[in-house]
Amino acid sequence: MVREGSSIDKALAVLEAIAEHHRVTDIAAATGVSKSTVHRILQSLVEWGFARADGSGGYEPGPRILTLAGRVMHRFDPARQASGALSALHERTGYTTHFAIRSGDEAVYVDKLEGRRPYQMPSRVGMSLRLHCTAIGKAVLAQLSDDEVRAVCVRTGLPGMTPTTLTTVEDLLAHLAEVRARGYAMDDEENLPGVLCVGAPVFDHTGQVLGGISISALAMDMSRDDLERFAPEVVTAAREVSLALGAPSPAARR
Repeated sequence: MVREGSSIDKALAVLEAIAEHHRVTDIAAATGVSKSTVHRILQSLVEWGFARADGSGGYEPGPRILTLAGRVMHRFDPARQASGALSALHERTGYTTHFAIRSGDEAVYVDKLEGRRPYQMPSRVGMSLRLHCTAIGKAVLAQLSDDEVRAVCVRTGLPGMTPTTLTTVEDLLAHLAEVRARGYAMDDEENLPGVLCVGAPVFDHTGQVLGGISISALAMDMSRDDLERFAPEVVTAAREVSLALGAPSPAARR
């Protein structure tokens, strides 16, 4: 519903509503705008190319929306959109903070903030990471179906990076079920000896998993209790990034 008397709000509400509704009556009900006003706004949107008549008495999004969306997405930088939440997470925890995006059967770091510790983590922007043994990777895999996870495992294998790496599909699937239930994943020295990490998934504007956010530190500086304690902070930051990337609210809350 829109604020009474705000013509701009009404026009934007109608523009947004035609993504899901076609009839003037349905658009009016969804927005709380009178049918006469909806009809008048739709006529203007048609003139501008943001809507068009569907030939059956209804309306649908017009070609200019696609043109505008294409221009915006061309300039859209997920790392820049995530920077605020990433910086806030880094400030709250003091640990090294990462943002990685899935690229096929791996993920790639697109941003990193070094922790306030007398050491640096062995990661860098542009570096790829395996999905089955990292916190971000497992957070991503947990959002896929079991069949999709099996397909990834067939293509990449499950190499044992450390003695604690999950190296069978059955063990990985059982572990991912736990990740889904709690909403975050942990890397308990599974990728690198002596390194702990907790990560949560990030979703894109379609509601699909895009990548993830994590914090990490050396095991001598981060206990398992610390992983659990800071997990909600990571989940919150991942949700904020998802919303900044236009993810539908249900996906961001997942």
